[in-house]
Amino acid sequence: MTVYKMILSGKFSDKSILLLDQDSKKINDRTWCFWEKEASIWNPIISKKWNSALFANQDFNRHLALKPYQYNQIKAIDFYNFVFTALSQYSNITFLNEKVTDINELETHVFVGTEENRYTGNYLLNSIYTKAFAERQNKYPVLQQHFVGWFVKSKEEVFNPEEVTFMDFSVEQKGNTRFMYVLPTSKTEALVEYTLFSENLLAKEEYENEIKIYLQKLGAYQYEITEKEHGSIPMTCYPFWKKNTKRVLNIGTAGGWTKASTGYTFKNSDKKSSDLVEFIQSNDFKMKNFQGKSKFWFYDLLLLNILYRHNELGSSIFSSLFRKGNPELIFKFLDEETNLFEDLQVILKCPKVPFIKALFKVVFK
Repeated sequence: MTVYKMILSGKFSDKSILLLDQDSKKINDRTWCFWEKEASIWNPIISKKWNSALFANQDFNRHLALKPYQYNQIKAIDFYNFVFTALSQYSNITFLNEKVTDINELETHVFVGTEENRYTGNYLLNSIYTKAFAERQNKYPVLQQHFVGWFVKSKEEVFNPEEVTFMDFSVEQKGNTRFMYVLPTSKTEALVEYTLFSENLLAKEEYENEIKIYLQKLGAYQYEITEKEHGSIPMTCYPFWKKNTKRVLNIGTAGGWTKASTGYTFKNSDKKSSDLVEFIQSNDFKMKNFQGKSKFWFYDLLLLNILYRHNELGSSIFSSLFRKGNPELIFKFLDEETNLFEDLQVILKCPKVPFIKALFKVVFK
């Protein structure tokens, strides 16, 4: 994404750029979704759009009109093909399917070793996530957004292709923050994901059993599983950008680009990669100066503190937000584009006591 933005800028034609990845990016290994008001550079590869979303728990259902936003889906294989087709037209950009094994920063350059070769460059943008940075510290809580998803084709017409199920907390919570996420593409086809915001992963069978139960609840008794996907996304306010050095800048999840309170990464990375391309072109290009704390970082930290200590409160917190909240304002808030007055309109919808307790814990820690 960042290199694609670099070629769009037209400012890097005189630079030699090397992309290294152990994965060849030839298979559809994930699904990205994001909300958006206007068409973007990714519009040609959006496979499905929804104008309506369902939020539910055991007590209520709310159908959310998303306008002026749309909820968009992109399949990974379409993204890879789109970007690599563009990159292949530039002789100054090389992609090599090699696994990075060593990074060593020297005074005048950066050394990168792979299982096959050794390379040097003036600067390195590193997207390799190191779990130990976040997990071997106790100042910032670390949760995971972990999920298993089935692409199903049902004999029964049980899905509404015009409405995405954003969060359905009607599933048994079992002391955690657990919900179903459904991306329907027709009345008989959908991606159904069982998702948790919690510290520990489950056995694969538990995710899949919950999907089976949920499909039966929807009325799908005869269905075919055409694909499966799974993932675990770190949710933390750990300041990864402090690992940036003179010549190495961490990007993506490794740079803290994942939205800590939701696990959404595509939209955040879209914004951050644009900011980064502009930053690299600036006269004051010092990698340590890219990114930092903001009021939204602080809001995320409060929520993560609550969910880390009382993971069972997730359903009530998100339900209070979506029960009567303005969907447009909520999405604007999650996009980190609201002013302080708008922030308060969103925050005051949430349960007061847990956030006040979290505030004291964060301030005094």
